[in-house]
Amino acid sequence: MSQKKIYRPNVAFIVLSEDYPQRKDIFIAERSDIKDVWQFPQGGIDKGESAEDALFREMEEEIGTKDAKIIAEYPEWISYDFPTHVARKMNPYAGQKQRYFLVQLNKTAKINLATKVPEFSAYKFVDYSELSEYIAHFKRPIYEKVLEHFKEEGYF
Repeated sequence: MSQKKIYRPNVAFIVLSEDYPQRKDIFIAERSDIKDVWQFPQGGIDKGESAEDALFREMEEEIGTKDAKIIAEYPEWISYDFPTHVARKMNPYAGQKQRYFLVQLNKTAKINLATKVPEFSAYKFVDYSELSEYIAHFKRPIYEKVLEHFKEEGYF
């Protein structure tokens, strides 16, 4: 009898620069615990918390600002499995189920990675066309699916 996999509820956010839509620059951050691994910010949804509330809380916890507005939301939950070495640390979760948001920083936003518990050591904005060069292999299919959806919707 196989066990049912448990997925951690999570939000992920694709952060556009304040210059959007003139520039299609997207925020990526390098993990502080794994060198040369870049990703979109993301984080867990606490019990009783809405995905939107978790988005702004996680944004402030991870990049030091919540000075942004939601542009769009991916229409469904997307799940992925952790690589084996990550899954062992995340017990009982086999992976995450995520809600993706497309957000734009306001002109007054100030990114600060020196948060209470820093998750990232560096960040940069890259053009939409350059993203695949940076993304961790196990997240690439999800990122491509979400980005393609937002592209089809006319955001890129």
